[in-house]
Amino acid sequence: MERTGRDVGEFVAQVTPATRRSDAETLVALLRELTGREPQMWTGSIIGFGACRYRYATGTTGEMPLLGFSPRKAATTIYLDRTDAHTEALAGLGPHTTGAGCLYVKDLAAVDEGVLRGILSDTLRRVVDDELPGATITVLD
Repeated sequence: MERTGRDVGEFVAQVTPATRRSDAETLVALLRELTGREPQMWTGSIIGFGACRYRYATGTTGEMPLLGFSPRKAATTIYLDRTDAHTEALAGLGPHTTGAGCLYVKDLAAVDEGVLRGILSDTLRRVVDDELPGATITVLD
């Protein structure tokens, strides 16, 4: 994954539908607050905050944001360290679905912001503290 240099504000202004655009604006503000970093566009329409390098035991390496999300038409995808680490918190979040490391939210206003904030803070802590199973993490910025 790479940073693209695309303007985040221009990208968010073009997001549809309007609910997804509003959710993107809210998440940009929230993740900026949580990370203390400015948003950057990454490959695949991902809005990321900060950057780190990962290395798996297999030797696979790459870069990724410390926290990030992608406002897709069907739902906003929020990237977590892994969803099974947040089972209890996710039970109290509100309407959502999950994948192995993705949280899908169709309407951010329908979820508990405090719970979401806790999940995102915990994910950020695990990434920064290099606590991802099977990977070594080095924070770049």
